[in-house]
Amino acid sequence: MRFGEVKVIPVGGHGPEDVVVDAEGQVYTGLADGRILRLSPDGSRIEKIAHTGGRPLGLELHGEDELLVCDANLGLLTVGINGGKVTTLATEALGLKLVFCNNAAVAQDGTIYFTDSSRRFPITHWRDDLIEQTAGGRLLRRDTDGTIDLVADGLQFANGVALPPDESFVAVAETGSFKVTRVWLTGEKAGTVDTLLDDLPGFPDNISTGSDGLIWVTQASPKVPALDVVRKLPSPLRSLVRSLPPGLQPAPKREVGVLGVAADGTVERELRGEIDGWHMLTGVREHGGKLYFGSLDEPAIAMTSV
Repeated sequence: MRFGEVKVIPVGGHGPEDVVVDAEGQVYTGLADGRILRLSPDGSRIEKIAHTGGRPLGLELHGEDELLVCDANLGLLTVGINGGKVTTLATEALGLKLVFCNNAAVAQDGTIYFTDSSRRFPITHWRDDLIEQTAGGRLLRRDTDGTIDLVADGLQFANGVALPPDESFVAVAETGSFKVTRVWLTGEKAGTVDTLLDDLPGFPDNISTGSDGLIWVTQASPKVPALDVVRKLPSPLRSLVRSLPPGLQPAPKREVGVLGVAADGTVERELRGEIDGWHMLTGVREHGGKLYFGSLDEPAIAMTSV
């Protein structure tokens, strides 16, 4: 199904990569310059609530008065909604620095599941990880006492994270392998890993659970054939491609998409196509029958009806 009418809302800064919506319909997003913004439900009012000093990516509501922020440069943070106090929760996990803290989901008991996309490449070189296929991504769990454990390792650019309503598993998007992996948390399958979605037509980025109970999965761009070719080259040639200016490297296309997926992997909703004047759909949030989109590259968020 093609996108219907999409409202594009400029936010006064570059790269509102993710979005989250509170109970009053206010929208929060983070920009490349470190600002955390709050928008009124219709987007007519925008205010800065904090500045992380880094590069905020994934956002989640964390209790009644905080946001959980995955900052690609600074690690796992909380930000006070009123007052903007920034608190660091983690800069490393299991003896390794968080190189690329990316996205998270918060369980009802406060447990945090979050991703570190790459052991090798920071956000400034995200394309390099997709070219090299380092499989250095991690899915981590932070318990309420501050303990951090490894949930899954060896992921191809670990990205979006979501929990279904019953929290029976945690889902993690692997951008580099076009799939969403599922790690079971409860029941007979607890501790096992399988696949929620596979062979996606585009690069999955952030994922989130909507008020409709579906897990919404972004697709920032369709597959890039040139990237598939580069990945098969010998290492010295891959390194040569990585050294090229961004304009000469395999680049995302303008078509974007989102999927609304049930807990059993059934695709219930799908929207796909180009959005006029807007691309690189990296964040999605369903709230009250509307979809809110973030973008790594645009100076605006977008919203549409489901």
